[in-house]
This record gives sequence, C-alpha cells and structure tokens, in this order.
Amino acid sequence: MRPATAGAALLTALRGGLVVSCQAEPGEPLDAPIHMTAMALAARAGGAVGVRAKGLAEIAAIRAAAADLPLIGLVKRGRHGVYITPTVDDAIAVAEAGADIVAIDGTDRHRPDGRTLAETVAAIRHRSGVMIMADVASEAQALAAQDAGVDIVSTTLAGYTEPDPPPPGPDLALVARLARTLSVPFAAEGRFATPQQCAEALRLGAHTVVVGTAITRPSSITARFAAALRQEHP
Repeated sequence: MRPATAGAALLTALRGGLVVSCQAEPGEPLDAPIHMTAMALAARAGGAVGVRAKGLAEIAAIRAAAADLPLIGLVKRGRHGVYITPTVDDAIAVAEAGADIVAIDGTDRHRPDGRTLAETVAAIRHRSGVMIMADVASEAQALAAQDAGVDIVSTTLAGYTEPDPPPPGPDLALVARLARTLSVPFAAEGRFATPQQCAEALRLGAHTVVVGTAITRPSSITARFAAALRQEHP
C-alpha cells in the first residue's frame, strides 16, 4: 500500500477544488473497476483535485492508475441505516486498498458493531494512520463528528436520513451553518448539479465540493435530458 499523503498537505490539495465521486450502483453498465478508474482519470484531466470512490477493488485500481491523486474511499453495505463504511474493519480495509481518506457514516444512528462514532474513530486511529471523513446529515452530527476527532466532515447524508424524499437541490443552508460553527474543514456534498451551486458552496465557506451523479452517472444525466424532451413531445 502506498504511504498515506501527509494530512495537512492533503487538505491543502483539496482546498477550493472539485472532488468527483466516481461510483456506480450494482447492475449499472459502468459498475466495474476499469470503468471507475477511467472515470477518475477523466475527472483528473478535467481539473478535479481528488476523487471519491466506492469498493475495495475500485479504490485499489484507481490508486494503481493515479498514485498521487487524493482519494477518498468507502464501502457500502446495503442501502439503509448505517451503510457507508459501517464498521472499523471496513474502514481499515478501505485504507489498506489505498485510500488517503476513509469516509464513514458520521450520524448518530446505531452501528452494526455497536460502537459509537467516537469509539469508531478511536479504533480506526489505533489501527491506521488514514485520515477520516465523517458523512453527516445535520449540524449537530457535524459538531459531534468534530468532537470525535475526525479530520474532515462532509454533508453527504443531508436529506437522506429522514423518511421524506430529499429536496431537489443541495442543502446550502447547512453549508452556511457549518462554516460558522466547525473548526475542522468540511466538504459540501449531496445533490450538487451545477457549477454555480458548487461556487456558491465555496463562497459560503466549504473547504471543497464533491459532485457525483451530475458528472459520473450517464444514465441519470441522460434521463434528465430525455424527460425534458418528453415534456415537449409527449
């Protein structure tokens, strides 16, 4: 495994830039390490300062193809409850696959191994020097993650932990609140669909912005265009 990038230098590399989330859902045509690696390389060529990738094979493949590209890694176990890198063992596997930062669920929901967030962070620290990102849904969770000792927070789960469907756009109000209350850096993530929204997140105080579906999900991008045409020609 390649040595982890020094923490301060890594955060500096991400500051003010775009991180592209290169993920595909099971069964999608691009759901393979070779495709996600190509997507990551295309993102870097377009100016991304880092990538976020799901799956141990995908993380390892991207690391092998782009040794110096800042890489946020995770695994997903299911689609409900705590499913983003839910256990300490998952986090260590992500680190060993080559991620510089491991993204974990940073909410206050019950974890499969019974640990609290603070216990999870401490256990990861005990076993690895990897940096830790907490994916949260609220300001209270972000502050708790900061207190637990994470290196960076992300608004990844904003709008996704309630029974109601998420709103159509990013939670810029949460971004603004976190800029006022957090002392650790944070990423704005979740339903960012336009360059203007990304720029606004930086103006509000985000350290970096993560965009996935709007860039790396061809089926979703195509569906938006097709739906617009159907409205004109039912």
